[in-house]
Amino acid sequence: MGGYGGALKQLSIGVASSYGKAYIHGAGKPEDIWTADHDSFLEAMADAAESVVAYFHGEAVFVNVMKNMSVDCDCCAVAEDPCMADIGILISLDPIAIDQACIDLVYAATDDPGQAHFLERIESRNGVHTIEAAAALGYGSREYELIEV
Repeated sequence: MGGYGGALKQLSIGVASSYGKAYIHGAGKPEDIWTADHDSFLEAMADAAESVVAYFHGEAVFVNVMKNMSVDCDCCAVAEDPCMADIGILISLDPIAIDQACIDLVYAATDDPGQAHFLERIESRNGVHTIEAAAALGYGSREYELIEV
């Protein structure tokens, strides 16, 4: 549903209880778990992620592993097979910057035959909106410096 699963998704949906997952998916109304306005759901993920970031008071490191990337969430009973080649592992102190860097790397992978399929999922679900909403909340930045090691 989120169009993209990185640090922000894991900080929100990944950390939430069962009720919390319903609360986020329902954009504040657990009973609307599958029917909430989509952008409101994405904004709820950004908001929930902010709570976790605030809890750790800057004492967290975020690691995104861009390997075996599938268009389906790992919560799917039968997720689609990976569609893109492995890109690498990113590490950051900023969950917004790391997710933005991952999205940018997917867009830069123009020679990957699975890129179009992966981007269709991100774009059809407005996946970047979670990053936009998180940046608007101010607990990180979409700006980053990519350093290869």
